Amino acid sequence: MNSRTNTRSPGQLIPKRAAYLIGSLAPLLICAATDAGASVDARDYPGPASSPYLVGAAIGVLSWLTFYFSDEPIGASSFYAHLAGFLGKVVAPLHTKSLTYFKDNPPHVGWEFVFVIAVIIGGAIAALTGGEFTNEWLSPMWVARFGDSIALRAIITFAGGMLMAFGARLAGGCTSGHGISGTLQLNLASWIAVICIFIGGVGVAIPLFKW
Repeated sequence: MNSRTNTRSPGQLIPKRAAYLIGSLAPLLICAATDAGASVDARDYPGPASSPYLVGAAIGVLSWLTFYFSDEPIGASSFYAHLAGFLGKVVAPLHTKSLTYFKDNPPHVGWEFVFVIAVIIGGAIAALTGGEFTNEWLSPMWVARFGDSIALRAIITFAGGMLMAFGARLAGGCTSGHGISGTLQLNLASWIAVICIFIGGVGVAIPLFKW
């Protein structure tokens, strides 16, 4: 999701921030109520990975704090648009400047850019500290299904990334902008987008790894 200038007064933001807080905490409360009768300890998760319960709750709190302090949603897809703009300025500067999108949204290092870089660094730290860092090009699941060709993996990964980026820009948000920020605001378009994301993921995973 694209950033926007905050022109509202603090008094106007209070009801909205309260709604964000309720939206962030509601799913967590529902899950807690559902698991009340089950012996599930969110802190006791097998393996070196962090507990998905705690991480999910932390993401919800992070979203609420982001809205509260900056009145901006968490989003990642804009990073790739800005990155493409930077690369375009190097490879074809005149063509890049002539594009309508970059006229309205000139590439710059904003909060979205820093957010994605921080996610990459944080993921690396989590993998190293959690004992899950693996120095491999191909996962065992991929090798069992498609063989050990790194070139094939690179082609499919690149094509999949292009489709995901196109879909995110077409939908006006990604799994972060819609899946986290939009759904906790009970945004109908975000819920539809997330449902479509899951349907698309299942629809691709089944023929790739099951058939």
